[in-house]
Amino acid sequence: MNRTDRLYAIVEVLRATAPRARAARELADRFEVSVRTVERDISSLQQSGVPIWATPGPGGGYSVDPSMSLPPLNFSADEATAVAVALAASGPIPFGDAARSALRKLVAAMSATNRDGARELVARIHLLQQRGHLEVTPVVRAVETAVAGRKVLELDYVDRSGQRTERRHVEPYGLAGGQDHWYLMAWCRLRGGGRTFRLDRMKAARVTDEPAPERELHEVAGDIVSFARETRLEE
Repeated sequence: MNRTDRLYAIVEVLRATAPRARAARELADRFEVSVRTVERDISSLQQSGVPIWATPGPGGGYSVDPSMSLPPLNFSADEATAVAVALAASGPIPFGDAARSALRKLVAAMSATNRDGARELVARIHLLQQRGHLEVTPVVRAVETAVAGRKVLELDYVDRSGQRTERRHVEPYGLAGGQDHWYLMAWCRLRGGGRTFRLDRMKAARVTDEPAPERELHEVAGDIVSFARETRLEE
């Protein structure tokens, strides 16, 4: 098990037994690592904002805030499988890591019977065409952060004609997926209008501290406004 998976698994173990504490030695034995490794993992989780408490003394250990503990979700095996297949078939997507993390949390919170049924069903589904994942680069991370946090983004960008502009400030609105590429819909301050920017043409992207002004879809989407409307999330 790699460290990322172990960190997630530690949180799930603590969540499943909350509010009862689990000793560091117990966690170390479970994940076949040293007590010191568990303590470092717990420290990393706490620094990232996970509300883990340490209780000293006999019977003490680590516990997670009970508010993080969820009851079993009423997802059937085929519903969970549908989510997993849709994610796999969608190909490379922004926030892909977050989507996969959400799926793992969904599965972990399901009842044991439905979870086992979903895993068995997923094992019998095979995709003939794999499109892979959108490469997680600093540029993609910056775009995700700017869109989610509504922050102005500074781009170094090469357009379709090969012309490069640097330190181009744009006000992100959202993302649109085409057949082969993903685009950032934004208000471009350089051009004074709505533009779409292909993620793979961004040579650098930096998130600023400046909040992005509110914009309407028709202001930023340009020629793909009808496509963006058709693919919006259902309210």
